[in-house]
Amino acid sequence: MTRTDGPTVTATRETHDAEVLIIGSGLSGIGAAVKLREAGLDDVVLIEKADELGGTWRDNTYPGCACDVPSALYSYSFAPNPEWTRAFAGQPEIRAYLHRTAAAHGITPLIRFGTEAVRAQWHPGDARWHIETNRDRYTARILIAAAGPWHDPLVPDIPGLTDFPGEVFHSSRWRHDHDLTGARVAVVGSGASAVQFVPAIQPQVARLHLFQRTAQWVLPKPDHSVPRAERWLMRRAPGAQRALRTAEYAAMEALGVGFRHPFLLRAVQKVGTLHLRATVKDPGLRRALTPDYTLGCKRLLMSNSYYPALTRPNVTVHATAVRAVEGSRVVGADGSAAEVDTIILGTGFHILDMPIARRVFDAGGASLDDRWKGSPDAYLGTAVTGFPNAFVLLGPHLGTGHSSAFMVLEAQLEYLAGAVRHFRKAGWTSLDVRPEVQAAFNAEVQRALPTTVYNAGGCSSYYLDSNGLNSFSWPWSTGRMRRRLARFDPEAYASTSSAVRVRGYTDS
Repeated sequence: MTRTDGPTVTATRETHDAEVLIIGSGLSGIGAAVKLREAGLDDVVLIEKADELGGTWRDNTYPGCACDVPSALYSYSFAPNPEWTRAFAGQPEIRAYLHRTAAAHGITPLIRFGTEAVRAQWHPGDARWHIETNRDRYTARILIAAAGPWHDPLVPDIPGLTDFPGEVFHSSRWRHDHDLTGARVAVVGSGASAVQFVPAIQPQVARLHLFQRTAQWVLPKPDHSVPRAERWLMRRAPGAQRALRTAEYAAMEALGVGFRHPFLLRAVQKVGTLHLRATVKDPGLRRALTPDYTLGCKRLLMSNSYYPALTRPNVTVHATAVRAVEGSRVVGADGSAAEVDTIILGTGFHILDMPIARRVFDAGGASLDDRWKGSPDAYLGTAVTGFPNAFVLLGPHLGTGHSSAFMVLEAQLEYLAGAVRHFRKAGWTSLDVRPEVQAAFNAEVQRALPTTVYNAGGCSSYYLDSNGLNSFSWPWSTGRMRRRLARFDPEAYASTSSAVRVRGYTDS
């Protein structure tokens, strides 16, 4: 398994000044750069540790990788794509879409590839962020953390894993040079990635052992190829694409009502039960694959091929967590074991303990991670008190189990653009969300969460942080999110002003 010990810092470095520095060039970073430039801010730099943009859609190249949100919703509203070839786009198409969007809006030349943020600290003396990277230094008036929660792979601490004599890799770091033909493979995890890659590799391998700690609700996926005639219509009649996007948004929001009132999910859960019964005839296997919690408590999964793949003769489902790896044997907590030569980790990401939080520091030297103490918190999921002029995209409290990340992101970008416009108009040099405002918002969220399926569904999920709090979920509709984030409220912030005009802005 490939391991890295962190970025290597070059000995000779230059210092570059920017008005805004964005960490990351995935869908969040690209969207932020577009909207900030539209708001009149010209001096924007993105730093990207990889040699290509795309974020999670660059990193995740495993077989079968695709979106689990309808394609019409999985795009920027300002960059509609009439060329999706499937109702649920695959990874290559989404990556290509992000490349085209960045190029069309002039963002690609702003990206400094191969540049990893090592430390970013707020300096109140010059009211700027000072950023150390593995290459050069930067200072910036505004810092935007756009690394995202689905970026850094979570590798479980399994005794003996590091001594395994075969190949080990995480699904988001897929080893395409490792031929799985005839291999004996153990898959650890049964979440969103495994549901996609297990059916893709099952016909190829000799044996596949799935170690499933928790059974998942898997709904049938209404996926299909998009006919050329439909794509022609979308190109020629943009209103048709907007209508499709609106209809899909309404359908997802209708599902979201059930997430806030879990008893309404019984009908949807029935669909999952019927899907399982129709595709898995063996009673023992069906019992192992039947969840014991309310649908929606964990991330909602869809697949037409996952259950059928698990019924094949070369597949064994171990309904247990992995206890240890002993030589070439993967041993489950229930004592079951499998002799394998390849281990694939479908174990997710550092969602709430994002590594970027250990690299961003306030004026006193405390990191975001120090401040959060295991429970991430941000006002409107975007601003953190004590970290002036900094914004987190797709941050705490904004996750939904039913909508598109693009819908969440664009709500945030409206707020971010409003903050920048006010920053310019008021001549501010810094803005810092008031601690009582952030605390009140967090309390409001926590009061609303207990009755949602995220908290009341009877499962343990990545929505819950290391302290047992739900730091991930938005407990209301995305419509309410958009309304809350539509207007920047300067009264929620403490600010400092300067008579010096802010460099990098142009009048609208």
